[in-house]
Amino acid sequence: MHTTALVLFSGGQDSTTCLAQALSKYERVETVGFDYGQRHSVELQARLVVLQQIRLQFPQWAQRLGEDHVLDLAVLGQVSETSLTRDTAFKMESSGLPNTFVPGRNLLFLTLAAALAYRRGLQVLVTGVCETDFSGYPDCRDDSMKAMQLALSLGMDKRFLIDTPLMWIDKAATWALAEALGGQALVDLIIEHTHTCYLGDREHRHDWGYGCGQCPACELRARGFVAYSAGLPKP
Repeated sequence: MHTTALVLFSGGQDSTTCLAQALSKYERVETVGFDYGQRHSVELQARLVVLQQIRLQFPQWAQRLGEDHVLDLAVLGQVSETSLTRDTAFKMESSGLPNTFVPGRNLLFLTLAAALAYRRGLQVLVTGVCETDFSGYPDCRDDSMKAMQLALSLGMDKRFLIDTPLMWIDKAATWALAEALGGQALVDLIIEHTHTCYLGDREHRHDWGYGCGQCPACELRARGFVAYSAGLPKP
């Protein structure tokens, strides 16, 4: 039986929802974030605020929420030419992938998270990757996660489980999952404190939260919120 988990936690909507689910499932949960020179580095500050608010607003989870870790992955910025690590406009590449794709990012994240989990005695790696709203990123696919789970378990001689709560749901369903886990309080926390915008915009406030409203991450989050809100019972 799995009782401990390490959540790959960026401070965005998806990873916050994953963290909430992990806190409802596992007895001890730790978090890890990555500083890889991302343009939206404001997420590194947002994630600390989200963790603080979870401890304050959800005392039933606070006792399960353990240590937070941040790993320096500046090397990703050195080996990738993407709009997440360079001041370039968002566009589709000839490969059919958006230039927000950082090659190997999730694979490296999981490898280092597994190494940390090994040291900390944690059994489950929780990540918010998703095939439904994944922008075509190959390292978000279910097959990629299954392959990583096998490779990490064999390579470290420790049976890891990679938990992907959002793999088969869209953004509207992610909002609904947050509500199911933590009620309106968690939805409001996600709106007010999480960060998703690729441009790091914390100035413009929308119904769904802060962001430029135009980058791919904002558009996806906004569309999901509209669909989620339309499905709510009317008062």
